[in-house]
Amino acid sequence: MDRLKAQASKNRDAAKVLRHRGKDDAAQRLEARADELESGRVTDCTDAVSSLISWAFRR
Repeated sequence: MDRLKAQASKNRDAAKVLRHRGKDDAAQRLEARADELESGRVTDCTDAVSSLISWAFRR
């Protein structure tokens, strides 16, 4: 969950930069993605995928 919160924070920071550059549409997309990440609707499967790949390469 920490990865998702960190990514949401990065998305919000990037949205601020894009707004300063006049790219409101892109900023809105990043903010919407940050909202999704913070809402809990997105599942972090990084650890599960990483362990599956490690298992596959050991075989």
